[in-house]
Amino acid sequence: MLVPEPTIICVDCGGRCHLLTQPREDGEWLPGDIVAYRCEDCRDRWDLVLPDDDEDGSGDRAY
Repeated sequence: MLVPEPTIICVDCGGRCHLLTQPREDGEWLPGDIVAYRCEDCRDRWDLVLPDDDEDGSGDRAY
């Protein structure tokens, strides 16, 4: 099951960014969902797109 990390590392300052976005009402996360994080140190916000299962680098891709 696809679940975003509760915290990530801030690219700008190296601090901890905490997940702001809540899951859908059914509790599921889907590929392509946009999730937001806020850094506790520099207060930067990061919006990330949840990847497809095929985007883990192990599958073949057509370009």
